[in-house]
Amino acid sequence: MTLRRLALASLLAIASLPFASSSDAAEPARQPSLAVTTVDGKPFTLLEQRGKWVIVNFWATWCAPCIAEMPDISAFVSSRHDVVAIGLAYEDTDKQEIVDFLARRPVAYAIAQLDVSDPPRDFATPRGLPTTYLIAPDGTIAKHFLGPITEKDLAEAITAAKAAKKG
Repeated sequence: MTLRRLALASLLAIASLPFASSSDAAEPARQPSLAVTTVDGKPFTLLEQRGKWVIVNFWATWCAPCIAEMPDISAFVSSRHDVVAIGLAYEDTDKQEIVDFLARRPVAYAIAQLDVSDPPRDFATPRGLPTTYLIAPDGTIAKHFLGPITEKDLAEAITAAKAAKKG
């Protein structure tokens, strides 16, 4: 692990400790926007995904819980026609390192790399990894997860969000 990665890992671990919040911990937008270019050069926007459930997953190649949840997210996306996902690599590394990582651990969803000094403005700066948002088909945030998720977690969150909309 490089010194840069170790410093980022330490920072993220410290940031996830419970203490008074700062302006970096601002709440995400109710209806967030996101426009990124994936590591394979394709555009991905939340606006174009309206009508589907969208999993927005902040992760890193050095994050063991992130790596552990990737097969569950892939399986969930592959099993449902109404769900898409975007993995946001939240680390300061070369794009090629992420491409090489994905060659060894392929996923069934798009991956983009973020600039850790300029994360998406409509999402709270991750206080730990993995951090995942489930975006409802209307573009609103249905659920925010801190820590690893499973297919069951995602299915239950969608069921709960659908019930809340009806009720």
